[in-house]
Amino acid sequence: MAEPKLDLISIGRSSVDLYGQQIGGRLEDMASFSKAVGGCPTNIAIGTARLGLKSAVITRVGDEQMGRFILEQLRREGVDTKGVIVDPKRLTSLVILGVRDEKTFPLIFYRTDCADAALDENEIEEEFIASARAVVVTGTHFAIPNAAAAQRKAIALARKHGRKVVFDVDYRPNLWGLAGHAAGEERYIRSGTVTGHLQAILPDCDLIVGTEEELHAAGGSEDTLAALRTIRSLSAATIVCKRGPMGCVVFPGSIPPSLDDGVRGPGFPVEVYNVLGAGDAFMSGFLRGWLRDEAIETCCAWANACGAFAVSRLLCSPESPTFDELQYFLKHGSPHRALRHDADINHIHWATTRRPQPPTLMALAIDHRSQMEAIADEAGAPRERIAVFKTLAVEAAARVAQGQPGFGMLLDGRYGREALFRAADHRLWIARPLERTGSRPLALETDAEGSLGLALAEWPVDHVAKCFCTYHPDDAEALKAAQDATLKRVSLACRQAGRELLVEIVASKHGTLADDTAARVMRRLYGLGIKPDWWKLEAQPSVAAWQQIDGAVAENDPYCRGVVVLGLDAPLAKLEEAFELARGAASVKGFAVGRSIFGEPAREWFSGRLDDECAVAAMTERFGRLVQAWRRD
Repeated sequence: MAEPKLDLISIGRSSVDLYGQQIGGRLEDMASFSKAVGGCPTNIAIGTARLGLKSAVITRVGDEQMGRFILEQLRREGVDTKGVIVDPKRLTSLVILGVRDEKTFPLIFYRTDCADAALDENEIEEEFIASARAVVVTGTHFAIPNAAAAQRKAIALARKHGRKVVFDVDYRPNLWGLAGHAAGEERYIRSGTVTGHLQAILPDCDLIVGTEEELHAAGGSEDTLAALRTIRSLSAATIVCKRGPMGCVVFPGSIPPSLDDGVRGPGFPVEVYNVLGAGDAFMSGFLRGWLRDEAIETCCAWANACGAFAVSRLLCSPESPTFDELQYFLKHGSPHRALRHDADINHIHWATTRRPQPPTLMALAIDHRSQMEAIADEAGAPRERIAVFKTLAVEAAARVAQGQPGFGMLLDGRYGREALFRAADHRLWIARPLERTGSRPLALETDAEGSLGLALAEWPVDHVAKCFCTYHPDDAEALKAAQDATLKRVSLACRQAGRELLVEIVASKHGTLADDTAARVMRRLYGLGIKPDWWKLEAQPSVAAWQQIDGAVAENDPYCRGVVVLGLDAPLAKLEEAFELARGAASVKGFAVGRSIFGEPAREWFSGRLDDECAVAAMTERFGRLVQAWRRD
């Protein structure tokens, strides 16, 4: 028998969850929603992938934007999407969810003739099932005849090839037609029909997981021990009983006289913020241990910890921990009962779940505002022309990038609005400035225009917030304190809005640039809890200076994406020399240069001595030269 390539394939529901953001409100009163991938088996596929397993999902999505969102997010998470069928006739399932209080979590399933409910047994391929160590089937999909047939076929093929069968009872009464649309949060209604369907599955299972209520449904009794004994009479599977804040109890063999006599792992008392999706995170943690042959107690600990993360946060799949995050929590714990308030854990979660990024970044920076105004004014050209020139810069960057990853632009929203749209057409990495030009101490453009948080919320999710600050470690303490406060505010806002942050530091304008100057600034900001995804730093005076910067990053944030070198309007030859000094630094990942590329072409273009094509060609040549210099071995 060939060694399986995958750890597991989960089968069934796949939806887009829309979570109401007003905690404590009714769904009727929700004003804004967060979007996430949902559906029990899809959540499990993502949760196990984050924990290091090779997972896949068999489901259907619609041939529309929500279906593409699910597919794209699964790929970003590292989930194999071979088994995801795009349905041209049906829409992707939607779920509307909310948090009313710690015991009430209203939700509405929009599943009328949805894509995943149309899953068919003809879409279950033997070779694919055989490629995984285990298949995960889910109870809700046994409520639909065609989907039930698909899962039964997967079970039969798994058994044929000696693979494991995992059953998540996943009981939702209203999806079995036992409650109305408004009763989506109902967890248990007794039904002999449901029990009959579920019990037909039990003999073929190796692992059965459910809450006490779900095991009642499978066992046909509201007495948990009686239900467990019935399940045991039908199946030799390991049975896992989830008990909420009390953790879980596992029964690998006969059912003892008391629930407390089963195998248990440590529980993790946390504040309950939202229970929706906690079971999927729990299952992910248990499978991470079970499929890697860990002790049952370890499986329980990992499962309980993953469930604790989920109930302490708002969403479902986005809140599942990564293995780094899980191990940190198990080793260090947390002083917070509300884990979402733990800054150290939150940083690991953020840094290990953000969107993948190529290892190198080469960017054309043209987010300049006052400098562009000065060039236009000097040439006697209307400032409205700045917007046109920035679109030309996008064309130049795109010509150099030629669709390759690792290229980007820094663009502003004041003069670069149209350029931002065009950069998105080319899939360029994009960063946007927050700082008020020339401010010292640092001030933000939004300070005069409104809320920083609302401004970030309007940006596309993949746009990076850039904050430029002239900052020297020998500045007056009052000045540094003022700048620190603004940078902390920016850092917090970016995390809350789910936007990456690039902090640009220039020290040489207000003091000597020594070997330790940049590193001293970085260490001070790190000490304040500011952990940018990116740093943008000026050319350094020596290899020793870059070594100091490497040390500052390594000591304070091993998850930092890295440093890019800025230009400060230096001649291209000088920048090439600066690249040579920076190249050996482990933290340096590329460059983001502006005026050295666009400065001279801009002056010529605004003065009318260059037409559009010639300006694009000049910027293309300069940007391309720096790309070649950076890539030089």
